[in-house]
Amino acid sequence: MSDTLTSEHADHPDNALSRRQSIAHSHGEHVGDSADDLLAQMGYKPELVRTRSTLHVAFMSFVLASIPYGLATTLYYPLQGGGPAVVIWGWVLVSLIILCVASSLGEITSVFPTAGGVYYQTFMLAPARFRRMAAYICGWAYVVGNITITLAVQFGTTLFFVACINVFESEPGVGIWDAQTYQIFLLFVAITVLCNLISIFANRWLHWLDAFAIFWTFAGLIAILLTVLIMAKGGRRSGAYAFGYFEPTSGWPAGWSFCVGLLHAAYATSSTGMIVSMCEEVQSPATQVPKAMVITIVINTVGGLLFLVPLMFVLPDLQMLVALSSGQPVPTIIKSAVGSSGGAIGLLIPLMVLAILCGTACTTAASRCTWAFSRDGAIPGSKWWKVVHPKLDLPLNAMMLSMAIQIILGVIYFGSTAAFNAFSGVGVISLTISYAAPIFVSMLEGRKAVKTGKFYLGKLGWVCNAVAIGWSFLALPLFCMPAYLPVTAATVNYAPVVFVAFTLMSIGWYLFWGRANYQGPPRDDITESMQHDGAAETHHHQSSDPKKAE
Repeated sequence: MSDTLTSEHADHPDNALSRRQSIAHSHGEHVGDSADDLLAQMGYKPELVRTRSTLHVAFMSFVLASIPYGLATTLYYPLQGGGPAVVIWGWVLVSLIILCVASSLGEITSVFPTAGGVYYQTFMLAPARFRRMAAYICGWAYVVGNITITLAVQFGTTLFFVACINVFESEPGVGIWDAQTYQIFLLFVAITVLCNLISIFANRWLHWLDAFAIFWTFAGLIAILLTVLIMAKGGRRSGAYAFGYFEPTSGWPAGWSFCVGLLHAAYATSSTGMIVSMCEEVQSPATQVPKAMVITIVINTVGGLLFLVPLMFVLPDLQMLVALSSGQPVPTIIKSAVGSSGGAIGLLIPLMVLAILCGTACTTAASRCTWAFSRDGAIPGSKWWKVVHPKLDLPLNAMMLSMAIQIILGVIYFGSTAAFNAFSGVGVISLTISYAAPIFVSMLEGRKAVKTGKFYLGKLGWVCNAVAIGWSFLALPLFCMPAYLPVTAATVNYAPVVFVAFTLMSIGWYLFWGRANYQGPPRDDITESMQHDGAAETHHHQSSDPKKAE
């Protein structure tokens, strides 16, 4: 893209507005055309195979959150934050907030359905004077969020597997596997590699795995619900306790302790917008993806309550649970309720399988967003990461980059046993920021662009947008906090360190290369030919070669 085009067209405010109107208008006119035609209108060459239907998208979105697995691995945080009251009402509160986030993103995605997701949307919605920088920051936050939340899933699975194995005891209170730090790290690497292998070689069947996961999940939920409530070997709690008992043990003041405990629910729902990265593998993304995001939140909310409420009724001693060295209370709760190691592992197997499926779905989504950001030249070495493997029909190089970063960051565990807190925290922070970016700029522009979409919420959209932005302002400082006080070198929350490191990396790359070379998504060349008369179009062709932009 030439400097002439950039200076005379791309940065002009009126041109920015006409560009947004142009893509929205073309979206409305091409309802009968294929999704690939619409993608071409947005400036991209279709490279991925569209194999997913509405149900497939909804199933994958469900697996990305993987209720109840996502809630099982982080249950330690709300239990320490205050107990059952934080577990139940924190889940309900965050679910309602994330429903607003999903609805807000759904509106925007119905107008701009690309694998670039919130990054592309931010560029198209933001005012011309700062859209490049806004899109660049959003894109980095989105990529970092996808990669680190995938890392959190893989590391959470590792810790959860160790805790599940240790429901079998060599003597009372002592598990059969006293896993050393290096053993946990190697297991984490093995799980990460496994999920990548499944995503690579089972790509064409992943939507069937996602469908299987839905039935597997609810079968497991029903089995856990009925078994723990019927057997309840450790006794049953009262309804008042299960829904209202509040006893913070984190060392934070009561109100803030409740808020820190929300990491549990925020982590499980942070994947809400990750499904947008699959838009270029969906048959009708403008309608299917927004519906899938919203429907999945509702299903997740119900599924989460079916999982959490029975556990609160059979909760053993709270102090004992928060003192567990594994940081994984669910295996202990289930074993206490059924009274045997064999029975406990039988109920935990569905969660263990779901953990692998969740890791695979997150691996897939992370590779797609990394690839989408790379094809616009925003990541160092983009010429390698933007390549789609011709036989596998997936961005293999981008997937390998994501995996390598996860394994490198996993080394943090050797220095801090609270590494999982850092991974999940920075994932939630980064994704929250990336989701907020297009919502915020859409509000600044009076929500004009979303009015042309098929998922327009009208005045309710303003409410959803405001809630989403308010949550973003709370999440940023909240998930940088340590889980409990006092803080030691081993328990400090490294989320701010990891987040700042990625932020400095993105700023450095922008100053070194992006400021002079990064132009954002390749919309400028294409929209020029769509919205200007013959004279302007002639000038455009003199300034830039459209084929190069594509």
